[in-house]
Amino acid sequence: MTSNTGTKCIHEGWRPSEGEPRQLPIYQSTTFKYDTSDTMGQLFDLEREGYFYTRLQNPTNDAVAAKICALEGGVAAMLTSSGQAANFYAIFNICETGDHFIASSSIYGGTYNLFGVTMKKMGIECTFVDQTLPAEELEKYFKPNTKAVFGETITNPTVSIFDFEKFAKLAHDHGVPLIVDNTFATPVNCRPFEWGADIVTHSTTKYMDGHAAGVGGCIVDSGNFDWMAHAEKFPGLTTPDESYHGITYAERFGKGAYITKATAQLMRDLGSIQSPQNAFYLNLGLETLHLRMKQHCENALAVAKYLKENNKVAWVHYADLEGDEYNDLAKKYMPNGTCGVLAFGIKGGREASIKFMDSLKFASIVTHVADAKTCLLHPASHTHRQMSEEQLIEAGVAPDLIRLSVGIENVEDLIADLEQAFAQL
Repeated sequence: MTSNTGTKCIHEGWRPSEGEPRQLPIYQSTTFKYDTSDTMGQLFDLEREGYFYTRLQNPTNDAVAAKICALEGGVAAMLTSSGQAANFYAIFNICETGDHFIASSSIYGGTYNLFGVTMKKMGIECTFVDQTLPAEELEKYFKPNTKAVFGETITNPTVSIFDFEKFAKLAHDHGVPLIVDNTFATPVNCRPFEWGADIVTHSTTKYMDGHAAGVGGCIVDSGNFDWMAHAEKFPGLTTPDESYHGITYAERFGKGAYITKATAQLMRDLGSIQSPQNAFYLNLGLETLHLRMKQHCENALAVAKYLKENNKVAWVHYADLEGDEYNDLAKKYMPNGTCGVLAFGIKGGREASIKFMDSLKFASIVTHVADAKTCLLHPASHTHRQMSEEQLIEAGVAPDLIRLSVGIENVEDLIADLEQAFAQL
């Protein structure tokens, strides 16, 4: 329809015909009726498109997935029940027992635990790497059974910037896809496919929803990775699936193979579908995403500058700040701004950080991040509390680190709230 991101946010996905609802309907039904047994059989054999059970697909969900797919510039997408489910499916769709993949050690603590503990129990090994290492150092972590590389556009909570081109070249030189979680940047500020990523995931719970109304996730495939060129590495996509009468996904569905397999196989068996009601809320959020991201970035930069000048603050990490160690990468990959999340530490360490947070009146202490309201947390005490001191250091999570998610309120009110909290230290 259009190349303009803002217009895509509003118009992509649901395209009503004459007399149909202008707003995306909620297809709140578990099942769908057909007149003949043969029609239903064709659906189960993947020989025709359509809906028969919401655990696999639903019209509301598919319209929203299509909108996110258009925003990212992909060929196919699938909604999931959460961002965690999206990241699990993204890896599990191409990895099985005995396989290995590489991930940045700076990723979100929940994903770190998913990859390093839960998937390890499934016989899938993950090696966590320092994403700042030069390519020649990262080379040594690849193994013959390596099947993917994973990173976050903007890491949570350390807000460092992923070097797409470095990791895309490494992944492709070893015949594996690059998977990137683009939650914090959103496709408004960064489109990883343009920098060599092959698959993108999202926790749609964050900026895409934007109002802390519904949990959800999404996987988008670029269609650029040639599975058949590396057929021996990805038998799940390049050899017959006996649970579907011997269909070979890469041959039958071409560029749609990856998402088709994730839907027809993983969603069929594991069932982490997003509810149509949540997909409806997500679509409402997406319609203003381009407006909100601009305000988030403007507010966050103003707050970051204020914190940098505050003599009670030990350090500030925000890539849009001039002089930040990731400013060059931010300008390269996200010239219009990164996101509204920043990290900082207070002089006095952990105890001072906790007292400061408890003194805030406007900003809320919540597990959540990246919505319209300003919120914050202390990762070492909250989201990352299951990690050891060594793992915290490896992930770059300092004991005094506060993750501040700057909302879209009046920025002068936000700074006044910070000011009064600092006055109580």
